[in-house]
Amino acid sequence: MNRVGIIGIGAYVPENIVTNRDLEKRVDTNDEWIRARTGIEERRIASDDIDTSHMAIKAAKEAIRDAGIEAEDIDLILVATATPDYSFPSVACLVQGALELQHAAAMDVGAACSGFVYGVVTGQQFVQSGTYKHVLVIGSEKFSKIVDWSDRNTSVLFGDGAGAVVLSTVSEERGILASDLGADGRGAYHLLVEKESNFVAMNGREVFKFAVRQMPESSMLVVDKAGLTKEDVHFLVPHQANMRIIDAARERLGLSKEKVSTTVKEHGNTSAASIPLALYTELQNGNIQDDDVIVMVGFGGGLTWGSICLRWGT
Repeated sequence: MNRVGIIGIGAYVPENIVTNRDLEKRVDTNDEWIRARTGIEERRIASDDIDTSHMAIKAAKEAIRDAGIEAEDIDLILVATATPDYSFPSVACLVQGALELQHAAAMDVGAACSGFVYGVVTGQQFVQSGTYKHVLVIGSEKFSKIVDWSDRNTSVLFGDGAGAVVLSTVSEERGILASDLGADGRGAYHLLVEKESNFVAMNGREVFKFAVRQMPESSMLVVDKAGLTKEDVHFLVPHQANMRIIDAARERLGLSKEKVSTTVKEHGNTSAASIPLALYTELQNGNIQDDDVIVMVGFGGGLTWGSICLRWGT
């Protein structure tokens, strides 16, 4: 079967920056408390006239340009999001319409913060089987519209943004080497959007315990599936939720801090957009090179998790 990898990447974050100092004026919190517990220093917040689809479209256009293909070459659009513009139509259909890709199939993927990994693994199957040649996978979130800005526990965590990749066939030595997807619905009510308020609610202690256990386990499992060892891993791109969780995964893999993406400081938790945004940032900073072995790993509401081990390059 075809080896599948990322041939193009793009990202978008809103211009408006909300710092911890700004949040001190809204809610009973302070910069030191937020930094110590989460590692977050600031986050991007979209204006009222920018929704999830608008950010997804901007990231998608850059990814397509970076891939060196035409928009018409896209066969399938997958959008991972927990904050769609509407219950339906899907964000993927809004992206398809904006890009005028009426020939392309389109659907959303719902796995919360793990959604991008789920989307990439789903898209991989279509390319690997030869059903489609190019698949556009986007993670896009406007969490600011479901955050209760008076809640000191959740309002400090989330930000808005989008990241996108184009999947296609790559050389035999590169691309996705292994993946791991999982879920545990017993923890569904630890992280959800409440029906009454339409705001995100979280049992922080239980989610933290789950993430600290599951992120390292999935990371190690996917490396093993790829026939590699943790010494072969060059860079870790984890879901950017909390520095303490990221550090736990880093330590299990035995990686130095320089080999782990920590964009949570600038972006906060952008849910399904988190991993592609972090990957984009590290590529821009020159921290990932051709032939590097990368692990992307996330966890989220559901409860869900997912990881991918790939060798970078085409």
